[in-house]
Amino acid sequence: MLSYSTQLIDENDINVVIDVLKSDFLAQGPKVEQFEQDLCAYTGAKHAIAFNSATSALHGAYSVYGITQGDEVITSPISFVATSNMFVELGATPVWCDVKLDGNIDESKIEALITKRTKAIVPIDFAGKPVAIEKINAIAKQHNLLVIQDAAHALGSSINGDKVGSFSDMTIFSFHAIKPITTSEGGAVLTNNEKYAKALRLFRSHGIIKKQLWSSDMVSMGYNLRMTEVAAALGSSQLQKLDTFIQKRNKISDYFDNRFKNEKLFLTQKLESNTISSRHLYPIILNPELHCLKEDIFKELQERGLGVQVHYRPIYQNSFYKEKFGKTVLPVANDFYLSEISIPCNQTMSMKDAEYVADTFLDVIHKYSHRGCSF
Repeated sequence: MLSYSTQLIDENDINVVIDVLKSDFLAQGPKVEQFEQDLCAYTGAKHAIAFNSATSALHGAYSVYGITQGDEVITSPISFVATSNMFVELGATPVWCDVKLDGNIDESKIEALITKRTKAIVPIDFAGKPVAIEKINAIAKQHNLLVIQDAAHALGSSINGDKVGSFSDMTIFSFHAIKPITTSEGGAVLTNNEKYAKALRLFRSHGIIKKQLWSSDMVSMGYNLRMTEVAAALGSSQLQKLDTFIQKRNKISDYFDNRFKNEKLFLTQKLESNTISSRHLYPIILNPELHCLKEDIFKELQERGLGVQVHYRPIYQNSFYKEKFGKTVLPVANDFYLSEISIPCNQTMSMKDAEYVADTFLDVIHKYSHRGCSF
């Protein structure tokens, strides 16, 4: 089955992992620091702090900034739950901002949500498409707020030739297996702020400063959220191939854009001319008349070998969030969930695979468009 997104591991990746397994260090060695330096060189950020997951990275970013009980954080509901879970765990309240049809936060609606309790804005680069970060940063600066960019989908994405990773106060990347590059599990916080970088390094390692010989001192609260040497070595190896991965994904996406440009039954995500997306996902937005048939469409696409997925159920629709914060209705976010299907688009696919995906998707969509919904 062709997956909506997947990893590509080659012999070089395998060999660097084997080398680490044969080395003296499986943890707390030189590979993590090297991976962090590689991330900085690639993105242009001054500091990179690697974690064992992007969830841990989010927890670290929120914690060192001081998000706490009673704070409010403005964010998008179209994301994986970890984006908000980690600040909710600290006692903060999510303030949901509606999205646009591309799945990214609607920056024009942010300012109206700001109150005296607002502490930060957390936008998500959905599918790899960069958010309108200049506008978001301007709003944040005007109201003295921090921007923590959840770029889990967007390593390698760029605006005007500048890579995502240095635009915000802190940026979070994910290296989960299906993300632009993988360390199997892993994440990182990138920042230009030395104070945050130092605090993050303490936070991920028990809050301990090592001194001389065996001497150490715990100076702040922290946890064991460190990345392993094995994961970091794989990350550095993968990072060397990231631009090639993105070129392949964009070639397939461009093919889809051309095949689908005259279709009336759905929309695709449009990119601004000055941006490049990592194309972590290729989202399809079905027209409302197909909403009631989405489950049948999804099942048939899978039966025909397309490993489609839906990204995402709005976070506020989950039982935990409804019980804790009450019912929320955002019209575009709700419709986006009813409409969105991610179709296969990844660096392991051939153009023949892409042709099969497009042919199959169009065949199924046109088949179901004649059935209509009965209410």
